[in-house]
Amino acid sequence: MMAGEYRYIAQEKVIFGRPAAEAVVQQATVRGARRVFVVSTKSLSRKTPVVESIMKALGERCAGLFDECIEHTPRESVIALVSRLRETGADLVVTIGGGTPIDTVKVALLCLEVGATSTKDLDNWHVRVKADGSREIPAVPMGKVRQIAIPTTLSGAEFSDLGGCTDVAQGIKQGFTAPGVCPVVVVLDPAFTAFTPERLWLSTGVRSVDHAVEAICSINAQPMTDALCLEALRKLGGALKRTRDDQNDLAARLDCQLAVWLASSSINRTEYGASHGMGHVLGGAYGTPHGVTSCVLLPGVLAFNRSATQPQQTRIAEPIGPRDASEGVRALIASLGLPTRLSEILPDKSRFLELAKKSLANQWVRTNPVRIDSEEQALKLLETCW
Repeated sequence: MMAGEYRYIAQEKVIFGRPAAEAVVQQATVRGARRVFVVSTKSLSRKTPVVESIMKALGERCAGLFDECIEHTPRESVIALVSRLRETGADLVVTIGGGTPIDTVKVALLCLEVGATSTKDLDNWHVRVKADGSREIPAVPMGKVRQIAIPTTLSGAEFSDLGGCTDVAQGIKQGFTAPGVCPVVVVLDPAFTAFTPERLWLSTGVRSVDHAVEAICSINAQPMTDALCLEALRKLGGALKRTRDDQNDLAARLDCQLAVWLASSSINRTEYGASHGMGHVLGGAYGTPHGVTSCVLLPGVLAFNRSATQPQQTRIAEPIGPRDASEGVRALIASLGLPTRLSEILPDKSRFLELAKKSLANQWVRTNPVRIDSEEQALKLLETCW
């Protein structure tokens, strides 16, 4: 008999297909927010009109802008944001962008709640993986300041209460989680995605394919996430190709966003595997974007895990294409003009041992369907993905 649990996050509303500025103003009003702080990236705030449109719509309620978010969310940028939020007395954050600004805000909100003021303070609040693979998760109360997210990529960060943050000194990306860090409201406005570079858009779409695939193959897969993730796979393949053919097809872009919503029902609620886990390690070591890590790892991870997940992979192959799941996923990624092997993005294998060692401290490497408990097993996986 099946047994398990599904954890709902503290997210109240998803608004889709409506103008973002209208939705944000409405939600700020409903919540009685008077000091609304906007967070984004330099590329969005200085090269596109989307950030200005939100700030203008907020009017006098706009308390300021932070656009210094950096890929892979280094601790330093998080603490810089924390200082700005404290200085301005922000009572609501509006985040515009992809996983980088959304995760930056998540970790910053955790810092506000626990009183963290330095990069060193974050040592006390990240998820720890013990030698036996179990986790130690610090308890953080529900936060008082929440965020509204307007995603511009397909990473799915807006649908979880888990944020990644990089300890640059160690070259390790760590997870931070708390009940109040997920966006309280998500606004899906496809017009805000029109400025996203094609490679970033498509590769983060593959990231959400990764969410769906590793959820279905999870060691604690669940009937609800299985159903939602299979539907996400059915939607994503076609919709991503439609947006590649016509970047101005807003209906296709919204279809992609809706598919991400479905796939992201699994984030931090089912245990992912080594595609996500080794992707964190690769990102921390090389600065590789997570969309790209999913492109080059997921096909190989599926092949590595075939012996333990053949029934699940048969289900995955159906919406992806009438073939082996690993090769079907590889063909989908290649059709989008993206890399499918580590050998396409790394100069050589010289850091494989370093990656293997670091991977054993990653929570999702340790919950891979084919257990990875040694450097030798991690190296075997990396070779499979090469």
